[in-house]
Amino acid sequence: GTSNFIHGLPHFCISVGVLKDNIPVAGVIYDPLRDEMFWAEKGGGAFMNEQRLHVSRRQDLALGLWGVSHYPVSSHAQGPSLFRETSVRMLGSAALDLAYVAAGRLDGFAGRHLKCWDVVAGIVLVKEALGTVTDWQGSGCDVYKGEILAANGLMAPKVLELLRRDRLAGPEV
Repeated sequence: GTSNFIHGLPHFCISVGVLKDNIPVAGVIYDPLRDEMFWAEKGGGAFMNEQRLHVSRRQDLALGLWGVSHYPVSSHAQGPSLFRETSVRMLGSAALDLAYVAAGRLDGFAGRHLKCWDVVAGIVLVKEALGTVTDWQGSGCDVYKGEILAANGLMAPKVLELLRRDRLAGPEV
């Protein structure tokens, strides 16, 4: 959300994550405009202020709301499948979007070209809120790869299938 902050767009946060052996183990995301402190520690649950968090339980992509940081334009004429199957928002703060996934405000987040400081705290939050975090192929999430898919466990497999179909449809433009 650095660009949002610089331009006065009120969707930004402060994000601090802790890695142990390159594994996210703790994180804090603070939204100063809403005075919301999202925090989690591996094995200890996820919270906003004092309220326990849980990812959404929505199953139907058509009813879902997803955050995206960067979604490549596919070479096929209809555009990215995720854009056709569910509602998407590009809010501009990957860390805050991940906190919103943990809180159930967003059903998922698909991001690319991210830095580790964008995702470490959010990964812990989503996992501790009983969500799923992978890369776009469904493998483990490497914080240095710059690619993340975070969601509830009901939608994640469906979105991974959409991403797989998009890859098979042709190269990115």
